[in-house]
Amino acid sequence: MEKAKAWEELELKDDFMFAKVMRNQILCKELLQAIFPYMKIIHIEYPEEQKSINITSDGKSVRLDVYVQDDAEIVYNIEIQSVDTGELPKRSRYYQGMIDLNLIEKGEHYRNLKESFVIFICTFDLFGKGRYLYTFRNLCVEDDAIELNDGTAKVFLNAKGRRGSADPALKEFLSYLDSGQIKGDFAKRIEKEVKRVRENKEWRREYMTLLMRDRENLEKGRKEGEEKMLTLIECLIKDNRIDDIAKMKTDKTYRQKLYQEYSL
Repeated sequence: MEKAKAWEELELKDDFMFAKVMRNQILCKELLQAIFPYMKIIHIEYPEEQKSINITSDGKSVRLDVYVQDDAEIVYNIEIQSVDTGELPKRSRYYQGMIDLNLIEKGEHYRNLKESFVIFICTFDLFGKGRYLYTFRNLCVEDDAIELNDGTAKVFLNAKGRRGSADPALKEFLSYLDSGQIKGDFAKRIEKEVKRVRENKEWRREYMTLLMRDRENLEKGRKEGEEKMLTLIECLIKDNRIDDIAKMKTDKTYRQKLYQEYSL
């Protein structure tokens, strides 16, 4: 697990810092305009950072980094991602579905669904082709000239991108995200906002509170994990499965199998 950063070490690529920087309405709008230069974004509603969507009380909820709506009522979800977890395409699918469920009221017609974009800003090249950005829409497999036009798209930005066309401001932003180098006015203003966030005492307290909560949850999970393993060992000793004790200590997959076997 990646070690939590001290407040003074936070960078734009850290989700807490990114969410706070994107509270700057002007910068958030300019970033969206740089990602979608073919669209005319006049203004955006004040970004709702870390929006939580929980459709049912017992269902899996989702916490979004930045959730924005523009003057054309197009919805944008912007996520910062510094680790390749291996499931971003499917997570983007899940986020898109949760956003749709959040947008439409029960019994309302599907035509009222708003156009929406799920955007992952990655510090790595998810698809390995060197492009600045990868945009995905639903197309017909038999004839790729036919677009489904369901009003959705998923966009993955690559901070290490060097290929393809991209707005100059977007290139500035991605270069800054990748190396910290300031190559233009937009990156300069992003850097200024990062410094302003660091000076905000209220946000510093908020971050430290979240950090302490995460550490408490981690410690709680560690203790629960230890208790679970001790219970499993007791069960194995009772059943005279001594060889399984040694194996499950080093083989995580086998340990999970035993947890299921003993309903732990």
